[in-house]
Amino acid sequence: MKKSLFILTLIFCQLIQAQDKNSIPVNKTLEGFLAVDFLSIDMPTNDLGTDEDHMGFTGIHYNLKFNNFYTGLGMYGAVRGKRGGFFTLGVNAGYKSYLSKKLFIDTGIHFGGGGGAGAPDGGGAFILPHLNLGLQFQKFSLTGGYSYINFFDAGNIISHQLNFGLQVPITIASANIDEAEKEFTIDHLKKSEWNRKPRRMSFMMHLNNLSVEKSATNQRGETLLGKTIRLAGFEINSYTNDHWFYFAKFDGAYDGIRAGYMNIILGAGYHFSFNQNRTNILTKFGMGAGGGGGVDSQGGVLIYPDISIEQHIASNIYLSVNKGLLMSPNSYFKTSTFGVGLKYYTNINGVLENYTTSNAKFKGFEVIVKQDAYFNAKRMFLPTENLHQISVQLNYFLNKNLYLAGQTSFANFGNAGAYAEGIVGLGLQSNYFMNDKVNVFVQGLIGGAGGGDISTGEGLIMKPSAGFNYKLNTNLALRGAAGYVKARGGELSSPFINLGVSYQLSFLNSK
Repeated sequence: MKKSLFILTLIFCQLIQAQDKNSIPVNKTLEGFLAVDFLSIDMPTNDLGTDEDHMGFTGIHYNLKFNNFYTGLGMYGAVRGKRGGFFTLGVNAGYKSYLSKKLFIDTGIHFGGGGGAGAPDGGGAFILPHLNLGLQFQKFSLTGGYSYINFFDAGNIISHQLNFGLQVPITIASANIDEAEKEFTIDHLKKSEWNRKPRRMSFMMHLNNLSVEKSATNQRGETLLGKTIRLAGFEINSYTNDHWFYFAKFDGAYDGIRAGYMNIILGAGYHFSFNQNRTNILTKFGMGAGGGGGVDSQGGVLIYPDISIEQHIASNIYLSVNKGLLMSPNSYFKTSTFGVGLKYYTNINGVLENYTTSNAKFKGFEVIVKQDAYFNAKRMFLPTENLHQISVQLNYFLNKNLYLAGQTSFANFGNAGAYAEGIVGLGLQSNYFMNDKVNVFVQGLIGGAGGGDISTGEGLIMKPSAGFNYKLNTNLALRGAAGYVKARGGELSSPFINLGVSYQLSFLNSK
């Protein structure tokens, strides 16, 4: 009898263990690549008949691969010429065909919107097809070839040029969005395909003040010396080891000057920890593009040395204070920076060898690409008309229903090519219903916006909305919404609608 009970107990334990293993979400590897490219655009002759210097245009993209096809998102910014502050956002689609083990043809198209810096960008919509030859190395590939750009919505920028690029493969481990908020023990995960070294990352929302130190002028010839440009934005850090990291930083002005200034900075840094990891000091150096809002940053290239100190305040949240410089390489535009932010640290898609907590949880994440339509968007000087823009929103779910949101948008139709937004906020969504196909949400976003003659004052806007998601499959959903956008110091006060697609997944989050 005892022997039978022992055998039954052993079988029961094995069944439980097997069920637990089956309950761990499948690790789906998303194959993709990060791409950086550069092209020199032949700008049109100005109204005085003078030839303008070519505009150096550099882009950063992330694409997911589906066999030989790929698709993704990209942003461009001016880094040479006289159009500092010219930015765009768009979507990519392409095809790679390998001629040999190392040689391939890359053909594709980028469609987007944007502009700025007084350029003849029309409504902002443009296409950028390319036909490139690529050379594959062990850890990266180089590309080069022909490209064509056309700001076709009443713009006057049309150019044929060579382009050059660098592509680095990046794979992302993920699970279905339905697995979000499921929690598992670390010991259990160590026996699964999630037993891998995690990626240390941080996400920060911050406010920055730029105090203009050098006698720069805006594009109307007025001095900016002594002015303070107030920025809101967010920063993402990704660690290569315990100390070294690289970062991407996005900021837009909301006060201090005429709306429209923004900057995008990429760089690397070193992380010091002490006081039992409750206090951190970070040194950073970055380069990027910036301008707009009347700021003359010449070609658009900016450099950014910075030091910040962080103090732990709760769970994985730190209060950050930073001090540094943001300036053009020749110091024509030079500012002293001071900012504060809230930063959240996490380890994603793996399990630490020396862990301090017993559990890890999957967290939901959404990437949304959509088209906005603002009705009767007020202008400062031009007649009122509708405004259309391409928009990307990222949602990080704090639980099944509450999420943090960050959104950037660029005009692509409606005679406002230089208009752009960078806003953040919170959203709340329902559980899915109607056979698990539909849910509804409300969200409120706030941040900086301006350019394109849109009347946003010094740039602060508020943007509440409500909408729905209709699930197409485990990853994709149709998304629609309606809302209202209001500028605090300007006349923009418009209802809007949008329609787009949402790509949904979840990541393993181990503290």
